[in-house]
Amino acid sequence: MPYSKVKVYSDGSHRIGIPYEPNPHAGKRRKVPEEVITVTEPAEDVSAMPDVNTVGNEPAQTEREEIATVSKQKRMTRKELFEELYQKSADMKKRERKSYVQKEMLPYFKDSISCRAFVEHNFNRKHRNMVCRKMRLWRKINQQTFNYFVTFTFDDKKHTEESFQKKLMQCLQHFSSRKDWLYIGAWERGKDTNRLHFHGIFYIPEGAMSGEMEEVRDFDTRKRKKQTIRQNTFFAERFGRNEFRPISHSSDLPQMVRYLMKYIEKSGGKLIYSRGLYRYFVTDIMDEDIICPYGEEGKKFILFDDFGCWMGGEYIGQPSSREVIARLPKVT
Repeated sequence: MPYSKVKVYSDGSHRIGIPYEPNPHAGKRRKVPEEVITVTEPAEDVSAMPDVNTVGNEPAQTEREEIATVSKQKRMTRKELFEELYQKSADMKKRERKSYVQKEMLPYFKDSISCRAFVEHNFNRKHRNMVCRKMRLWRKINQQTFNYFVTFTFDDKKHTEESFQKKLMQCLQHFSSRKDWLYIGAWERGKDTNRLHFHGIFYIPEGAMSGEMEEVRDFDTRKRKKQTIRQNTFFAERFGRNEFRPISHSSDLPQMVRYLMKYIEKSGGKLIYSRGLYRYFVTDIMDEDIICPYGEEGKKFILFDDFGCWMGGEYIGQPSSREVIARLPKVT
């Protein structure tokens, strides 16, 4: 019996198929409104500041003391407060971080038990989300071929930080739509210099590179020694220092991906994906192309490397061909 609308992904070694199952609850979930609370922030101690205009003036002194006792207040949900505290404590260790968040949120719960349960639930949610983000990242990577690890560095002689981010993203988006570039990247600041960088893994088709590649000698501030890098003249003229490091073998890729993962784990920042990246392609699958069931419940199955792709009863070809994959529906 053939299976229709199977979502196919790669785990790096095999192609895995997920048969189509209609979801009876799709589109029926309702978002439960959250209670809005008033959060009090500690105010600046303005009472310590001298007031040269009111020396010897007792009413003015009293008024200044009253102002000093006023705290800032804002309206938000408990979940929004949790997100704010979670971000503030990004540099803490896990146990210390959890204690800090729980301590800061305790005044907004009726007791410590409900506060602890809320914080524990949201830490688990953050963990699940991170696992899903990693899985999404790897499934997109395993469906593509990447050939460069690229770094763009902010140059204050050419841009402000805002214009650097905006113009670089516009440039990469144009190259993605016009030249079929694919990329996954993240913004980061240098540990020593705090200088803004964009790191990413790229697929640049042959003949689609603007400018020329040239070797440049510069100083590596981390390793504290001279190095030779490959730099693109197009980006050097418009944005400043850049490095295009070729990915010569697929074994080089996991280390580069771990670098991006380390960034999103530490800072909670979002990865930037170009258009055209997908997790699954969708095809009909025949029984003879299935090796065995797969997964805890056996709902997935492992496919032979040379399985056939079908669409609407028409044989399209094998997935080793880019032309075949291009014709199939995708799921991002």
